[in-house]
Amino acid sequence: MAVPLLTSRQSAAKTSPPVVPPSPPTTPWQEFLDNAITPLHPVSALTPAPTVDANLTAGEAGRAAHQRFSELSGIGSSGAPILYEMAAKENPQWSFNPAYPPQPIWGFTGNTPDATTPGPTLFARYGQPMICRIHNQLPYDHVGFGTPEITTHLHNLHTPSESDGFPGDFYGAHPDQRGPTLSAAGEFLDHFYPNILAGYDEFHGLPGFPFGDPREALGTLWYHDHTVDFTAPNVYRGMAGFYLLFDALDSGNEQDPNPQALRLPSYPYDYPFILQDKRFDAQGRLVFDQFTPEGVPGDKVTVNGKIEPVLRVARRKYRLRFLNGGPTRFYELYLVNAGGTASYTFTYLANDGNLLPAPLTDFKVRLGVAERADIVVDFARFPLGTELYLVNRLEQPDNRGPTKVQMPGTRVLKFKVDRNPPAPDVSRVPSQLRPLRPLDAAEVAAAPQRRWVFERKNGMWAVNGQFFDVFSSRAEMRKGSAEVWELVNPDDGWSHPIHIHFEEGLILSKTRDGSPIAVPPHERGRKDVYVLGPAESLKVLLRFRDFTGKYPMHCHNLVHEDHAMMIRWDIVS
Repeated sequence: MAVPLLTSRQSAAKTSPPVVPPSPPTTPWQEFLDNAITPLHPVSALTPAPTVDANLTAGEAGRAAHQRFSELSGIGSSGAPILYEMAAKENPQWSFNPAYPPQPIWGFTGNTPDATTPGPTLFARYGQPMICRIHNQLPYDHVGFGTPEITTHLHNLHTPSESDGFPGDFYGAHPDQRGPTLSAAGEFLDHFYPNILAGYDEFHGLPGFPFGDPREALGTLWYHDHTVDFTAPNVYRGMAGFYLLFDALDSGNEQDPNPQALRLPSYPYDYPFILQDKRFDAQGRLVFDQFTPEGVPGDKVTVNGKIEPVLRVARRKYRLRFLNGGPTRFYELYLVNAGGTASYTFTYLANDGNLLPAPLTDFKVRLGVAERADIVVDFARFPLGTELYLVNRLEQPDNRGPTKVQMPGTRVLKFKVDRNPPAPDVSRVPSQLRPLRPLDAAEVAAAPQRRWVFERKNGMWAVNGQFFDVFSSRAEMRKGSAEVWELVNPDDGWSHPIHIHFEEGLILSKTRDGSPIAVPPHERGRKDVYVLGPAESLKVLLRFRDFTGKYPMHCHNLVHEDHAMMIRWDIVS
């Protein structure tokens, strides 16, 4: 049964789509990012205390019970989950750039009382479970683009369904603000992140596999709002942040004495960036058209919520984690000198949060919406005072997708080498990173196959000719099973970055116009976003392990997602 909703869900339908002019000029290189990020601090207790079932009387939204909570809460050394607390909130005085007026954004609080975009960065570790309580303190009487309900998806943690941020599980501060797949409204929701590896049931207890299959470990994850029909405007307003996950191999400690540790550059020289395309009106205020199914790509790029910011770096190696936070634009990023006449190589470590089997040497990073890339740049090769720029050379005049690479590109971030490090750089990049689980030809041959076609229908976006329905499961898989999914884009004019929740997959093959094409080296590891270019298809091997429940698959061009290019699929016992 449909639940009555407030504010923009009703008021937006009465408002004509805004006229979207080009954004006015900005003043570059005036905003400075912090020299290091500040991880979110855990709390000693949550009041009320977390419960397995939703604590409805205390104001928690009506989620399903936490799966395997007692079992998985005891796997950490402390014997209990670490506790974190955040709130989705409006910050009325955010500065994107000095040329624009301070204005409201939606973000998350954590270490500070004011919301920020991106929100606080969480540091987590496999084998140490977590409860993250997220309050909704957005203004429930909001009018304008976006909606003040939230459901937070941690992309792409191996998470029980009730904590995955399913699009219909949204909640708000007002009792009428609840999603149709929740049993009751509430002001907060406790997310149980067990931080186990996929394959826990298959491998747990075997020597070397204490928390599941270490070949399945992720590193760079991000959280963002996933409210059905309003993901694009809510994320566009700022509701996203990073979740960095470590294990014995990628330990987050470049001085780790464990001989198995990679000792990659680590905090405070481990720095995540979220790139988002935005557009502003003639007065420099953020605008968004949430009605047009085609969407309008932004002509300004924010890096961690700022337009044309500066990061001051030391002369040493840095791990730089890049995320395309959408909503619509693709990027091809280069590191260039001040004159734009030289591009510099770097070491490519990870794609979609997954370390590659071996590092690659490259001079560009291409990112569809929601794709991530970890790279290592050694700033020690540059003298003090050197200025470098991250530029995007991928042209995208409309929301169909990228067209061509064009020099010199648009500068989006400036690096200033301004100091020597206080201690010698002991970090390294080994020749081998994280091994892949070998493909089993017999498993692939025996796996059931499904075909998903991402297409235009009646001016909207559809999957296999149908629009998204939160109640309708389009596929059911047995827990512990594996399948081969074929993802198909029959259109020769649009690109679709397809995201499958819950588990990563391995691309088995790709075609364009029916002819085989090579899988690029950086896509030969595990992935959770699969970019379908015009007239392309691919096959991916997926496993469905350890938990049951409802999960989505969707185009991560967030405008396409909000206009129904999404399905629900369920894992059953």
